[in-house]
Amino acid sequence: MYDTKNLKHLATIGNHAPKAMAAFAAFDAAAMADGAVPVKYKELIAIAVAHTTQCPYCIDIHAGKARAAGATDAEIAETIMVAAALRAGAAVTHGTHCFHEK
Repeated sequence: MYDTKNLKHLATIGNHAPKAMAAFAAFDAAAMADGAVPVKYKELIAIAVAHTTQCPYCIDIHAGKARAAGATDAEIAETIMVAAALRAGAAVTHGTHCFHEK
């Protein structure tokens, strides 16, 4: 199912929903642009989010962009572990809903 060749179909989405796709592209570009948070950190954040949403396309794309922005393997590895800790932490805290006051 997940094949980077499928990304060519982004153009199909854009052809059928051009205003929405243009708005998304502009928003994405603005959100990921260098600002108060440098691009390298934004790409590391994107890697963490991509691991929690489990999007292989985003993992691949943002890992490459993070490296291009100067991220090291150690920074990427720590970012992955932060994502794993938060995902596991969410499972633990959601577990509190299994218990009721007696």
